[in-house]
Amino acid sequence: MTSLRPPVILDFDGSVKLEPQDAARVIALQSWQESIRFGCRWTPFKRLEQTLAAQLPVDYGCVFTGSGDYHHVSQLLLQRLAYLPPFDLVVCDNHPDNMRYPFGIHCGSWIYWASRLPQVQHIHVLGICSPDIALGHAWENHLTPLLRNKLTYWNINVDTRWLKWMGAGDSSYTFSHADALTERFLVHLDKDRSRNIYLSLDKDALSPSVINTNWDQGELREDHLNQLIDACRGRLIGADITGDVSAYRYQSRFKRWLSAADGQRVPSSEQAESWQERQNRLNQRLAARINACW
Repeated sequence: MTSLRPPVILDFDGSVKLEPQDAARVIALQSWQESIRFGCRWTPFKRLEQTLAAQLPVDYGCVFTGSGDYHHVSQLLLQRLAYLPPFDLVVCDNHPDNMRYPFGIHCGSWIYWASRLPQVQHIHVLGICSPDIALGHAWENHLTPLLRNKLTYWNINVDTRWLKWMGAGDSSYTFSHADALTERFLVHLDKDRSRNIYLSLDKDALSPSVINTNWDQGELREDHLNQLIDACRGRLIGADITGDVSAYRYQSRFKRWLSAADGQRVPSSEQAESWQERQNRLNQRLAARINACW
C-alpha cells in the first residue's frame, strides 16, 4: 500500500491493527471511550472535534474508527470537508442510522445530522436488512431528509411501502438479494460521474459468512464492497471504515441499558480476539483498495 495518503486509526478501543508498512497514523483516544461510545451529548462531541482538529494530519487516507459504536464519528470527519464542493455520501450499513435520538448524537442517528450539512448533496445507505426501516419502526426514522429527497435507503427484503404513503416513495429501493442491489446502484453511480463521493463502510452490512460484528448483520459480501470502491475511482474525496469488534462494559447504567435495548451482542474476550484477527485482514484489503481510488 502506498503511503501517499496513509490511513488513520482513531484508536478508541484497540480493535484496529494494520501492518507497519501501511504507515498508519494512530491517534490514541482510549480516554474518550466512555463518553463517546454508542452515543454522547453535544458538549463532549464538540470537544472531540477539537481534539481531532489538533491531531489529524493535513492529508490522510481511509480513517478507521473501530467498533460500529463509533459510526457517529463519521459526522466529525464530514464536517471537516465544508470547504469542498457538494459531494454524495455513500454508506454501507445494515441499519439506516437515521433514527431519532433526543440526547445528542449516536451511532444510529448520525445520518440525519449529516443530511443537514451543506457539503453533503445526497446520502445513499446501501445494504439495509434491518427492520429499522419497516412500518413498525417508521416513527423512529427522521422523515425530513427522506421527504426532501436528500436520503435514499437501498434495502434487501424490507417492506418500506409506508414511505410511499408518506409521500417519500422514491426514497427507498427494495431488492431480493445483494447482487441485484449492487448492480442497480453501480448503474446509478455511473449516470453522473461529475459527483464526488465520500464512502463510509460499516461492516455490519456484511454477511456473517464474511466477518462477525457485535451487531445484527446484513447480506453484502466482500466482492460487493470491492465493486463499490472500484466504481468510486477518481471521485473519492474521503472514506472511513467502522464495524470492528471490541468488548466494553459501560460505567453508565443508561448506556448499558441503551446498548442492551438495541440488541447488541457482547462477545467474550476470546471471541472478540478471534473476530478481530479476521476483521483486520479484511481492513487491510479494503484500505489498499481504497488507497488506489483517490
